[in-house]
Amino acid sequence: MKIVEAIVAVCTRTPVLVAALGIALGVEGGVYTATHFKMDTDSTKLISDKVDWRQREAHFDKLFPQQSNLILVVVDGATPELAEAGTAALTTALSGQKQFFRNVRRPDGGTFFDQNGLLFLPYDQVKATTEQMIAAQPFLGPLAADPSLRGVMNSLKTALEGVSRGRAKLTDLQRPIAGFADVLGAIANGRTAFLSWRSLITGAKSSPRETRRFIEVQPRLDFAALEPGAEASDAIRAAAVSLGATPDHGVRVRLTGPVPLSDEEFATLADRAALMLGAMMLAVVVTLWLAVRSFRIIVSILVTLIVGLLITMGLGLFVAHVFNIISIAFVALFVGIGVDFGIQFCVRYRAERHARDDLRAALIRTGRGVGTPLALAAAATAAGFFSFLPTSYVGVAELGRVAGIGMIVAFVLCITLLPALLMLVRPYGEPDRVGFGFFAMIDRLMVSHRTQVLRVAGVAGLIALILVTFVRFDFNPLDLRNPKTESVSTILDLMQDPQTSPNTIDVLAPNLDAAKVLAARISGIASVGQAITLSDFVPDDQSRKLALIRDANLLLDSTINPFTLKPAPDDGEIVASLNATAAALRDAAGKAAGASAAAATGLADALTKLASGTPQLRAQATSSLVPGLKTMLTQMSASLQANEVTIASMPPDMVQDWIAADGTARVQVFPRDTSGTNAAMARFSKAVLQVVPTATGAPISIRQSGTTIVNAFIEAGVLSFLVITILLIVVLRRYRDVLLTIIPLVLTGLLTLGTAVAIGLQLNFANVIALPLLFGIGVAFNIYFVMAWREGRKDLLQSSLTRAVIFSALTTASGFGSLWLSSHPGTASMGELLMISLAWTLATTLFFLPALMGAPPKR
Repeated sequence: MKIVEAIVAVCTRTPVLVAALGIALGVEGGVYTATHFKMDTDSTKLISDKVDWRQREAHFDKLFPQQSNLILVVVDGATPELAEAGTAALTTALSGQKQFFRNVRRPDGGTFFDQNGLLFLPYDQVKATTEQMIAAQPFLGPLAADPSLRGVMNSLKTALEGVSRGRAKLTDLQRPIAGFADVLGAIANGRTAFLSWRSLITGAKSSPRETRRFIEVQPRLDFAALEPGAEASDAIRAAAVSLGATPDHGVRVRLTGPVPLSDEEFATLADRAALMLGAMMLAVVVTLWLAVRSFRIIVSILVTLIVGLLITMGLGLFVAHVFNIISIAFVALFVGIGVDFGIQFCVRYRAERHARDDLRAALIRTGRGVGTPLALAAAATAAGFFSFLPTSYVGVAELGRVAGIGMIVAFVLCITLLPALLMLVRPYGEPDRVGFGFFAMIDRLMVSHRTQVLRVAGVAGLIALILVTFVRFDFNPLDLRNPKTESVSTILDLMQDPQTSPNTIDVLAPNLDAAKVLAARISGIASVGQAITLSDFVPDDQSRKLALIRDANLLLDSTINPFTLKPAPDDGEIVASLNATAAALRDAAGKAAGASAAAATGLADALTKLASGTPQLRAQATSSLVPGLKTMLTQMSASLQANEVTIASMPPDMVQDWIAADGTARVQVFPRDTSGTNAAMARFSKAVLQVVPTATGAPISIRQSGTTIVNAFIEAGVLSFLVITILLIVVLRRYRDVLLTIIPLVLTGLLTLGTAVAIGLQLNFANVIALPLLFGIGVAFNIYFVMAWREGRKDLLQSSLTRAVIFSALTTASGFGSLWLSSHPGTASMGELLMISLAWTLATTLFFLPALMGAPPKR
């Protein structure tokens, strides 16, 4: 191309001016980037808000804003009492930190549920619970009057006196004695243990639902930060630690929900970043050395690359104003293809320098030789990236915009700044021939066995085409995240319980009455577990249940709410009560036999050990028994104050979760299959949408986002194919040459996807971004070979062109192959797919395209 030759000639005539101008533009780009850099990490903006399902999602968020951008705090306690106390204290602490949190509330607790919780149980269970409370009255009275370790011991001692007087049997006390023996025996022997008072009274082991509580937190997010909710999450963890809500105190606090999931994903992406960057830079430099054999040339390529990257970043910010979490990946695309342009130019320069040892003349001849292929490759690659602009996948559309601009910048700098820098650094001459002589035999095979090569390629393509029909897109974002992170492991844990599964669907109805009718209709769907509305929080059979509760309150109110409390004991009083109770236990055990006697003896030994131990040991025993006791007494007292529940009596924030300001009612639909698999979510969302097409929620959003992304890539693929085909027709002017450029690219795509199917690698939101890079590099490589073939060049595998292509591919592989080292599953899968695609790109370009082209035409 004469114009490129002329540009190179001008730039090599005034290299200082061109280099200074290029570097100045790079500095300006860097300054503009530093002063205008913005990063929007809001993943909800990656797909256009004009898409139907996104509009439904936005409409729901507008009606129920408190349901969006949440941190779900999951509090697990060793006992129900510890879980409740820890959750209540943490909720109070977080509610006061308005600088971090917009809203803090308990969806499963608070005054309303504390008072009316019994009403939500079946009548028989309410009856059994109140009877158990009444039966425990003799034991509860002394405990309520003296809620301390001394009070616990005195209460047990009083009960044992009844055994010694024949009014009770030791077996009647076996359950509390055994419970105390397990906990206090462990503490006496230096272990940590906690007592569940609820289990002690009811005799039933606490279920996971009883020992788990939730707090919903709506944080103030900073979308300019890589982790928008990091400050809020840190504040929650700090508050938990300051309150003693830690595993060593019997409480575990975990964070999950949309905000922690997103934040921890970014943190995982940064994990091993130094290792990946170091491996990438080392591999790139080594590969560049093998390609050009000159540190002066390597420095010129790297300077050109850095200047181009800075200019592209500045232009990208000028055009887009802000980068998103996908568009920032243009850096990887620019490096991959920018290095290719640099290697193509420099390897061709080495060949020209070998033929004629004149630096400037060799550079000018290089401009003439690579001008058209580089220009066409840059134009085709840019067109491929720009093809994403009309799609609904905004994240990749912005990536395409910036990367397309980058391709133009990379080409311009390759024919201006790079030759100018080479003139300034003055690399040594090239005494050796540039190319691979050992490829001579393969060159001959490509001609002599052309038919066989094409048949093998055809069979491979056919097999790959069959495999491609089994390509699957994994639309579940959880599969792209590290399952070892707290947010992911927690949400996977919650998915095991139908009541806490996050994979629910929301349906809107004009009012509550319509919502009840709609919920009944949805409940009949086979894949639906249950559909609930606000009306489901009005308990049934309230009058009978309230009668039981009020009777129990009449008997227990003065017992569990004494008028006076004993003052807190000192350590001497605690020691005395321990010794006295131990003596009573031994006396009772001596008059009995069996398991009850053994339990009494074991507890007596533990109490004696505690009494003779340090005050710290007795303080540990107190902390294991007393806080739970106080929580249990408070909960019991509150539960006996139940009143009739109506929608009018419900807390306003609870009603607002189900009824919007305009009266729109919400129906929450739970899946029957809580496995969380892609198939289960697809069945669930499809079934609900068939009944209610306006439904929204995580299963629908996840599935629809996958469909939107796949359609975006198909749309962009078809558009880029058409645009590049037209571009090739205009430039090459022969349909055969156009087909020679495109057919290997199609074969590469089939082989890449077929290989992915064969090894079980599914496409996902992360690795699908590798496809534009595959397309760009594949088009460029094919154009280089076809243009050289059109010029009448023979033995292409032995030429400097093949050397440039091989080392360009190796450099790109070195850079992006390091992604395979990432601990982030999505990023690792991207690196894996990139390596597969690059391998097939290189194979088809070197060993299929020459056979497809055959003998070169006459010039």
